[in-house]
Amino acid sequence: MALELLLPFVAVYLGAGVALYFRPKVPFGMKLVLAFSGSFLLSIIVLDMLPHIFEDNAFKPGIWIMFGIIFQILLEFFSKGAEHGHTHHSAENKLPWILIASLSIHAFLEGMPLSNQPELLIGIIVHKITIGMVIVLLLLEAKTPRVQKFGALFIFALMTPLGNFVRNTALNFESITIIIDAIVVGILLHISTTILFESSEGHVFDVQKFVAILVGIFFASIL
Repeated sequence: MALELLLPFVAVYLGAGVALYFRPKVPFGMKLVLAFSGSFLLSIIVLDMLPHIFEDNAFKPGIWIMFGIIFQILLEFFSKGAEHGHTHHSAENKLPWILIASLSIHAFLEGMPLSNQPELLIGIIVHKITIGMVIVLLLLEAKTPRVQKFGALFIFALMTPLGNFVRNTALNFESITIIIDAIVVGILLHISTTILFESSEGHVFDVQKFVAILVGIFFASIL
């Protein structure tokens, strides 16, 4: 359980460090890391999570998966797609608290299945690194005290471990965990497919991205 709590937290700060090193530009290779994480997450969903969830159809997991997809679409209305690496420059100098709140809800939910799906942990760690980069690049634009920026990053970093902790202590009932897992599958399904199916500039076939996708699938299949 310690790794599920520690590693996602550390991954956010690792991504933040990378963004600070390369600022103000988005680090080269971030799109390849996103492609790897997207294909890895999608492979874990298809190979491990979906078979587990559909072992018992009594809870109608398909409905909850669709709920997760719709819920993530609503979250992205506020986060502007930061979950899959999008950075949008704001004309305002205020801290983007609505965006942070949206990402935090997403992070809280995706932390819940980690104890029962250890393979998912690797994908979430890579995912956290990229989101950590995005958040820091957005926070750098805000003309607010550093303590607020550090606080926002800390709150976000804490959410995934907190979600895992709440799942294991307060919601550890099969009837609830199956529904939670299905919702998280819907959330991650939307994010991973969005990453994979986003077109390159000019709709040109990107060989590097394709290789990153294959590598993600390969590693997910051998775990």
